[in-house]
Amino acid sequence: MRKITRRAFLGGSMGAAAGTVLAGAACGRDGGTAAPGPAPRFELGLASYTFREFDLESTLAMARRLGLTRIALKSVHLPLESPEEAIRAAAAKVKAAGFVLYGCGVVYMTNETEVDRAFSYARAGGMGIVVGVPNHELLGRAEQRARETGIRLAIHNHGPGDLLYPTPWTILDRIKHLDSRVGVCLDVGHCQRSGIDPSEAASECGPRLLDVHMKDVTAATEDGVAVEAGRGVVDIPGFLRTLAAADFRGTAAFEYEKDGKDPMPGLAESVGYVRGILAASSGARTGHPGRDGGDA
Repeated sequence: MRKITRRAFLGGSMGAAAGTVLAGAACGRDGGTAAPGPAPRFELGLASYTFREFDLESTLAMARRLGLTRIALKSVHLPLESPEEAIRAAAAKVKAAGFVLYGCGVVYMTNETEVDRAFSYARAGGMGIVVGVPNHELLGRAEQRARETGIRLAIHNHGPGDLLYPTPWTILDRIKHLDSRVGVCLDVGHCQRSGIDPSEAASECGPRLLDVHMKDVTAATEDGVAVEAGRGVVDIPGFLRTLAAADFRGTAAFEYEKDGKDPMPGLAESVGYVRGILAASSGARTGHPGRDGGDA
């Protein structure tokens, strides 16, 4: 018998589990196989808040180990108050390390100065998107800055108890007449905690869906807490299919909030789970097993 390494076993087990989940969803009610969906055109990334207990260098090193090369920085890793020269230098360091610094956030904006600072910060760092939470009365100014800079604003839903934007619906209602560069950062976990199916929310957002925070939670209620992807109640395979069907071309960034002082094991499991689903989906479309799909 050929010896199977632990890595190969875990990879095969994850792929098999993901394939089983997708196979169940792809079968019609009569047991036949449904046509495969479109290929995903979005990319996976990292919200650096995941590594909030670590400095920027450690964050980049851990993200590199997981192969997550698209990153949105939280202010703990690059303070919003930093001089423009410091922002440029930090952004250059991130890019030199092989990363795409695609955005920043979550950035809270409670006055006009904070709105202006958020967009100046993103522009200095060469970022294309601000994941933010502007007060309602500041939406007009934020829209103006988005138009002037070409930097998009993705407003983040924070779930039950949040007074500004608890759900994607509350965001969409307030931005429906604003420039298309103002949209939604769909936090999958907080959406589920609000009792809303993230797939439904993603579909409703349509072209206003600018960014995604990937996570799982233990319950579809306010009491739900963060958990490794695949261990909670979020239908992650269904959500990924929805993103692909909607031709979402942004970033699905892992924001792993559990185990702040030691996030690597749970984040690695979450990344592996999502990648397993995507790999299984790719195999279903081509009619061939994945790259590691040989006999054991």
